[in-house]
Amino acid sequence: MGDNGGMDEFSFLAAQAAEIGVAVPPVRRLNHTLADGRVVSALEYGDAATGAFGAPVVTLLHGAGLNAHTWDTTILALGLPALSLDLPGHGDSSWRDDAAYVGRTLAADIADPITAWTDASQVLVGQSLGGLTAAALAASHPELVRALVIVDITPGIDPDGDAAQIGAFFAGPTDWASRDELVDRALAFGLGGTREAATRGVFLNSRVREDGRVEWKHHFAHLANALAADPAAAGAAQQQRSAVRGALSASGWDDLAAVTAPITLVRGDRGFVTTADADLFRDRVPDATLVEVSSGHNVQEEQPVALAALVADIAR
Repeated sequence: MGDNGGMDEFSFLAAQAAEIGVAVPPVRRLNHTLADGRVVSALEYGDAATGAFGAPVVTLLHGAGLNAHTWDTTILALGLPALSLDLPGHGDSSWRDDAAYVGRTLAADIADPITAWTDASQVLVGQSLGGLTAAALAASHPELVRALVIVDITPGIDPDGDAAQIGAFFAGPTDWASRDELVDRALAFGLGGTREAATRGVFLNSRVREDGRVEWKHHFAHLANALAADPAAAGAAQQQRSAVRGALSASGWDDLAAVTAPITLVRGDRGFVTTADADLFRDRVPDATLVEVSSGHNVQEEQPVALAALVADIAR
């Protein structure tokens, strides 16, 4: 399908809601322009019972290469007014020219939009890169966060996950004739789960350009493609990543130490956080709560109802 086929970004919500037996709340897209002209975009979900938008209670931040819609089913199950942001470089938010997609930088980008869109401190939920960003935001803007939930990430773990697999996945063209080609590629790499889920994920994470070609929305795909075309640059980038990762690990632990809100770490038993990582987290953040669920890294997609129940308990 080279165009949207009459569908929009909310076309999948009814089926997702029916699958878990809930009603679809009102949903709308919000945009906030930063001082430098870049845009941070988000989805606001209202109250299904009243059909109205209320003050958001929960704000959610996705992982690298994903977008705000990764939280759709979790938010539907949650049943509370919520915000789901497209982090800079993802979804409908602007890309960063410096490609600095790290927790503290992203936290600085999203602080003003969250302030504008909310009128009370939030239960802030972040997965992977979003979790590191959430920790940085909670440390630097404690007034915005009343509780912090970090999903399957700790400082020192690469939020991009298996960089080799991701690099190979995006090593092809930067644009495609149809979304079906992207679905086929995702399934060939073992990504996306069922074809239905992969189709939904591709639709929500890609866009049709004016020339009719399809491209990924997030900046990471284009960066990975450029590195794949230049082995020398890829090698240098890998060395740089290793150096940066060490520095970010230290800053990430510093951020967590500075957080005054209650912290919960949700660990997928087949995710990125190993038993040793979890033990280190307990040692470094002794007052935090650690919850383990049967899931891979993307807990919000594999166990959305269970994750929603946990967040709802914290939000009460």
